[in-house]
Amino acid sequence: MQKKLKLAVMALCCSSLAHAQQDSIGLKSAALSETAFTFTEAQLGEDDDMSQNVTIVNSNSNIYASEVGYLFSPVRFRYRAFDQKFNDVYINGVPMNDMESGQFRYSLVGGLNQQTRNMESSLPFESNTFAMPGMGGANNYNFRPANMPTGHRITLSGANRNYTLRGMYTFNTGLSDKGWAFSGNITYRWANEGYVEGTFYNSLSYFLGVQKVFGDGRHSLSLSTWGNPTERASQGAGTDEMYWLSNDKYYNPYWGYQNGKKRNSRIVNDFAPTALLTWDWNIDDKSKLTTSLMGKYSMYQSTKLNYNNADNPHPNYWKNMPSSYYDVWDETDYNNRTEQNLADWNMAYQYWTASKANRQINWDRLYYSNSQVSAQGLDAMYYIQAKHNDALTFTLSSTLNKQLDKNKAWNLGIIAATNKGMHYQTMEDMLGATIYHNINTYALGTYGREADEIQYDLNHRDALVKEGDRFGYDYDLLVNNGKLWTSYSENYGPIHYTVAAKIGYTTMQRNGNMRNGMAANNSYGKSKTAQFLDGGAKFGANINLGRGNTITLGVGYEHRAPQARTAFASPEINNDFVLNLKNERVFSTELGYQLQNSWLHANINAYYSRLTNVTDWQNYYFDDINSFSYVSLTDMKKEYYGVEAGLKFKVTSAFDVNLIGTISDAKIINNAHVRYMNSTKATYTDETVYNKNMRDAGTPLTAASLGLSYHSGGWYLDLNCNYYDRIYLSYSPCYRYESTLDARQSATGGVFDNEGNIRESALAQAKGKGGFMLDGSIGRSIYLKRGSLSINLMITNILNNQNICTGGYEQSRSDYTNSGNIRAYRFSKNPMKFYAYGTNGMLNIAYKF
Repeated sequence: MQKKLKLAVMALCCSSLAHAQQDSIGLKSAALSETAFTFTEAQLGEDDDMSQNVTIVNSNSNIYASEVGYLFSPVRFRYRAFDQKFNDVYINGVPMNDMESGQFRYSLVGGLNQQTRNMESSLPFESNTFAMPGMGGANNYNFRPANMPTGHRITLSGANRNYTLRGMYTFNTGLSDKGWAFSGNITYRWANEGYVEGTFYNSLSYFLGVQKVFGDGRHSLSLSTWGNPTERASQGAGTDEMYWLSNDKYYNPYWGYQNGKKRNSRIVNDFAPTALLTWDWNIDDKSKLTTSLMGKYSMYQSTKLNYNNADNPHPNYWKNMPSSYYDVWDETDYNNRTEQNLADWNMAYQYWTASKANRQINWDRLYYSNSQVSAQGLDAMYYIQAKHNDALTFTLSSTLNKQLDKNKAWNLGIIAATNKGMHYQTMEDMLGATIYHNINTYALGTYGREADEIQYDLNHRDALVKEGDRFGYDYDLLVNNGKLWTSYSENYGPIHYTVAAKIGYTTMQRNGNMRNGMAANNSYGKSKTAQFLDGGAKFGANINLGRGNTITLGVGYEHRAPQARTAFASPEINNDFVLNLKNERVFSTELGYQLQNSWLHANINAYYSRLTNVTDWQNYYFDDINSFSYVSLTDMKKEYYGVEAGLKFKVTSAFDVNLIGTISDAKIINNAHVRYMNSTKATYTDETVYNKNMRDAGTPLTAASLGLSYHSGGWYLDLNCNYYDRIYLSYSPCYRYESTLDARQSATGGVFDNEGNIRESALAQAKGKGGFMLDGSIGRSIYLKRGSLSINLMITNILNNQNICTGGYEQSRSDYTNSGNIRAYRFSKNPMKFYAYGTNGMLNIAYKF
């Protein structure tokens, strides 16, 4: 009976492997899966904020795709530079990407290394049994307890990354004679201070699963629940001037001393408890139905130091920089290069470099200032606010897999999902103050104290705000989605081809919980409902030419509904949708060649993707209107294209040489329409933004790796020399507004040539420096009388190259004042940057029994 049950579970849970191409790459990827995921989770994923945008891909047949996610993770590499929303992630066939942003947040499965080892991956045009993959591919994690390796596992780790210690215990019972399987995991990760000064890490992950096989092995019911409650302190970006002054490429402006102890102002609390119920029905030997219901409640909170009618308390505020006193860039700027300017520069330099405390937040001063105004009955000057992005999600999915005959397979799936995103702001800490009112103090210069416009909530005028109370904004985004998809695969002589299609329907709506004075009749209650019908189709084929030669090709076209996160013009204020909101149109194609024999495995792929009707949304302070602004970019067109290649040369049975690399581009190909709202007047402005040729940021567009791998007798040794280049920073749209270009020309000149054309240099996008990084790992597997012991040491950036930029952004402020005078400080020359960690490593010791 037990044998029959185990065979049934293998059929239920692993039938997707029937169509996968297995070779040494797939086996190696499985062996390194914990290493790869451990590596990325230590530096990426949950350690970013909501803008986290990393793609992890894998493949059983493609050398490049099987290695790139792991090797290039220290620089936050994204597959083909695609936004992570194009990489679809599933668990037991249920889509797990966020319904507002489209991105999958890896913090959802943080610490669950053993549970995430069992994954079916599909590149953009590969066949699979669970989805029509996105433009960046798709992954499906298998969380069924009976499919996890039987036994116990204890892992202890030490690192000098975002966390320093990790302990993990996993148990899996396997399938019993009575058809039961149980699985559990608990992981704790901790750092009193991480790699970056002023940061800490505290995370407890759990997983519990139970599965019952019944009905003579034809039915299986599994229930899994997991979560990863995490509290961590963040790192802020800095300019090269800040890093130079502090003599530290990881200078962090978010912390300061309070009563002699370090306190960080940007604390993230993240917890998304999830439950998943899956019913597998093996209808007959050739048919299987998988139905899953998922429920998730996400709670994400991020704090920030803010101020009210007071000086900016942040130590990295531009007026605190020495270069704000003396123009270090322009020798002809005589107004900002006087002797007094130089003396002021020296004074600021001496202050910044005299003491570490001088370049950090002065918490004691903030408390003192608040105590003074509180004694006068005035509102707090300084406070800690918390932005909340919570969500309640339910998803139902059902997939039918049908093996028509030995060469033909058909899949049909349906998905229905609903999401309520709750976005609001609370008062986290009043820093010793006792009074604060829920009014828009930034609008007081435009409107009088009694005006409706300064009220954040007209339903509760002049409300007093206490710690824990909501203020500023409070709204929900309601998103519903349904999708029907199908795929058909066939082996036809030397050709294996797949055809897939999908059709979907999406609705989205805003529900305001405050009646904002800037939009008294258009902020409280529900907005209209936006509706989108989307869908698309794909074709992919492998043509076997014989003797290990294979041609691969693929083409796809789809309409994608816009993301709710970018669909509303100013969601913190009103119910307005972005103008001209449309489905994104996505065309993608690729052509590849593969050679495989006993000593060589090589792949080369060329790809091209084109997107139209692209919408983007941002918010930032815009100098030229002296106000915070909500910005919508519409009617954009983008292109992604490049060549990627991989080669695995087997020198001996134990020694391999691996080469992978890519040269790519990812850019906007037209000038977009921009609409932005002035938050102190609630007025919109429409104009053109000259963002043509702006590149996607935060990932190298050129990358290559030479790797040496030795695996023999339980030992394994890997050494990789990686090269990164063409790393662009996020561009500032307002720096390229049509009106801004005219203002720049009037203030500084050099924007237009003699014929009135915009100079290329006036629009140039900021870049970060690339370079070489050497990574390595060494490990040993030891088989004991009872169980086995594995020891693994991974070291990243062995040569301690701290000059590789991993991302950043251009500042959104101007080099001139509102009156047109040139500032000494040049925002255009001072982009904010992050740099790759210097030498860092992790030691893992795991005992399996």
